[in-house]
Amino acid sequence: MPDRLAQRIAELDWDALQHMLDAQGYALVPGLLDPEQCGEIIRTYGEGALFRSTIDMARYRFGIGEYKYYQAPLPDMVQQLREALYPGLARTANRWLKQLGHDAVYPDSLQPFLAQCREQGQLRPTPLILKYEAGGYNCLHQDLYGDVYFPFQAVFALNRAGTDYDGGQFLLVEQRPRMQSRGHAIPLEQGAMLLFPTNHRPVPGSRGYYKATLRHGVSTVASGTRYSLGIIFHDAK
Repeated sequence: MPDRLAQRIAELDWDALQHMLDAQGYALVPGLLDPEQCGEIIRTYGEGALFRSTIDMARYRFGIGEYKYYQAPLPDMVQQLREALYPGLARTANRWLKQLGHDAVYPDSLQPFLAQCREQGQLRPTPLILKYEAGGYNCLHQDLYGDVYFPFQAVFALNRAGTDYDGGQFLLVEQRPRMQSRGHAIPLEQGAMLLFPTNHRPVPGSRGYYKATLRHGVSTVASGTRYSLGIIFHDAK
């Protein structure tokens, strides 16, 4: 199953995904995971030995809900997603750097990038599974974790909006200089993948490209239980 998943990711229309990221700041891929794969990931939530840390969001005023960081070695499917998604996103990341007047710095594959993280003392894996029940939400934030970070991340919806839960839309808010913030409320169907910037993105202006800062979160879950998987490519201190 992991090999088929990697092949499916390699066969995505990455030119179209880059265009979506450029045009709107995010790219949505419906049904990348099938219901069986989603269920397999949800079941890991109860396997404590798979995780290095559990975070009660209310305790830190991050929102209301809970998330767990996987520990190394990552579950096969999570590792496969992290490694297979990285190369296509690294190409976009380097292109965005050039648009902002910087040299390309992201290697072609995940492991050399993780070596850069280790050099800065960032050793802890960051892929995570998130759980929200009725009344749960996630405040707007960025997932940086250290001096080295990858400018994209991915989130996967693991259960069924409108059946397993209501509400809980993914939120993406963009702040451009000297402008009011623009928000996107993005519904995610089971198995969908959303790619979005971790920190900022280049936006064309009258004098070239400038940075627009982005933050993301989750709106309030009205009923039921919502599960999602987050794939973050850089490791944490």
